[in-house]
Amino acid sequence: MLKVQEIRELIKLVDQSSIEEFTYENEGSKIKMKKNAGKQVVVEPARVVQETPVAPQAVQVATPAPTPEVQVESPKLGTQEVNAQEEANLHKITSPMVGTFYQSPSPDADAYVKPGSKVNKNSVVCIVEAMKLFNEIEAEVDGEIVEILVKDGQLVEYGQPLFLVKPE
Repeated sequence: MLKVQEIRELIKLVDQSSIEEFTYENEGSKIKMKKNAGKQVVVEPARVVQETPVAPQAVQVATPAPTPEVQVESPKLGTQEVNAQEEANLHKITSPMVGTFYQSPSPDADAYVKPGSKVNKNSVVCIVEAMKLFNEIEAEVDGEIVEILVKDGQLVEYGQPLFLVKPE
């Protein structure tokens, strides 16, 4: 059986390719994907300027295939409001792996960072646990933590934003 991440990769590959239909069967499991070509044929009568009869013309209109939307809710723990223009200037610290997000080295210890904390590119900002290994995640940039995008103990995906940092 395929893992969720492998299925997601297959969907991306099929979506980006010219393949219209894809079927995968293995050990009694079957995955079938079809792209909706999104082509429609619209028949419009031609406009008559003279009194000469004109046959309707078939016009083929291609509409882009609908792209699946994935919505990920990320609770905002920071008290600061960040407008869209400021957010474009912020650096996102993302998870380098799938795992569990922890703000502190142990349950009774203080969090590594909070909104307003100053960090440098080597500062540890959190831990992501994957397969019983605790991986320290560094800030990657000098600046100030503006917002924490995930809750302590939350599962995170590869590439998911964890923090917003205002670079210095």
